[in-house]
Amino acid sequence: MSQPLTAPVLGSPEWWLRRLHRELADRIPALDLLDDYYRGEHPLPWLAPQAHAEFRRILRMTRSNYMGLVCDAMVERMSIEGFRLPGEDQADEDTWRLWQANDLDGDSDKGLLEAAIGGTAYTLVEPNGTDTPNIYIEHGTQAIIGYVPGSNRRKKAAGLKLWVDDWTGALCATVDVKTTDGAWLYKFETDKPKGEVRIENLQWRRRQVAGESWPARNTLGEVALTELPNNPRLRTGGVSEISDVLDAQDRVNKTIADRLMTQDFGAFPALFASGYPDDEDDQPVQIGRDRMITTDVAETKWWQMTPAPLDPYSAAKQQDVHDIAARTRTPAQYLLGEMSNVNGETLKASESGLVSKVRQRMRSFSEGFEETMRLARQAAGLASPDEIETIWRNPEFRTEAEVSDAAVKQLAAGIRDLRSAREFVGLSQAEIAQMEAREEAAAADPTLQAIARDLINASAPTAPPTGAPGGTPAVGG
Repeated sequence: MSQPLTAPVLGSPEWWLRRLHRELADRIPALDLLDDYYRGEHPLPWLAPQAHAEFRRILRMTRSNYMGLVCDAMVERMSIEGFRLPGEDQADEDTWRLWQANDLDGDSDKGLLEAAIGGTAYTLVEPNGTDTPNIYIEHGTQAIIGYVPGSNRRKKAAGLKLWVDDWTGALCATVDVKTTDGAWLYKFETDKPKGEVRIENLQWRRRQVAGESWPARNTLGEVALTELPNNPRLRTGGVSEISDVLDAQDRVNKTIADRLMTQDFGAFPALFASGYPDDEDDQPVQIGRDRMITTDVAETKWWQMTPAPLDPYSAAKQQDVHDIAARTRTPAQYLLGEMSNVNGETLKASESGLVSKVRQRMRSFSEGFEETMRLARQAAGLASPDEIETIWRNPEFRTEAEVSDAAVKQLAAGIRDLRSAREFVGLSQAEIAQMEAREEAAAADPTLQAIARDLINASAPTAPPTGAPGGTPAVGG
């Protein structure tokens, strides 16, 4: 068995391991909390300690999850349709082949969603000796990148991938360090700790992989991890979409809890009596909808507490939901489910904030995906230019008639060419390529050309006969 590692030297693989592991461990609690809110596992609303047992049943019904909807409303409008290389008008087929071979149509959605929830996700490019390298989406609790100081988070110095081996139960780590002579992979393992993890107490040892040297050369020559930050800031990187509306979600849950308790009391309001017989043997009066209380004492008087109205609770909840909608630019009709007699222009205006937010988030995500595909092309033995462009589907929802009419007019006015017009109406890059292939085949087929000319001539207006009104005057007429 390998010997435990000694004290690390600044900049060494062991130093990077402990440094990045510490940074990763420090942010896991926040990521777990955000994930709980997304899934609707919110903290129960506060109640006085003496009320907890009585109202525990009600507390479990107070969670109304808006955080999941905020993230989903943004991510569902994000879809990558291709990548364009410098000087090309159409999407590059080789790059799209790598994307499709790694199931990134679906997996990229997972990365976008995790970045929206926690603020960041990662991609990992793994050369495998073929022309189709592996590309993985990594969660923010299992991967992290160390950047060169002063590089504005642009130059990667090292990366850490951390996971628990399901077969052996060991905690495994791979440190990817860029040096002056390329990049190297240092693989470690340790016994999975039980209970609370103390980073400084972990005894890491070298992890030997059959057929590999230690360290193993990273044939990419640079760190294989790439960050996918959501709405990044200069100092902290990506930011969660829901981090600043958690309090509003808690207020919603508290209001619902108060409303449910008010309903519970309002169903059987407290009943008071004066002059009611009070013998020592009397049992407490059990009040229910199928019971009637009677007495022979004429002086007995009855009254009950007036139940609190429920409307203020509904109004308070609605106000908090409006706050969530305004802060996250999620259309109110998404969160409240209210829409009636709304025309197209009003609906479009209500979604303009969400569309603008999605477009802004696309720009930061594009950088990460473009870097990922550059590394993938490099691993596949293809040219890997820096100026790769991500092609996104239009995040704005419009009717087919509206889009088609605008595309035809722009095409006729020369604002767009045919390919651009087809992209505008929402055709995918694969569909456009198929249409262009059919058009090229038709242009090379003389039979199809003749049929096309006949159709054009048949649809052209016929000139009026000679001598007819509007025609050429007859000779001598």
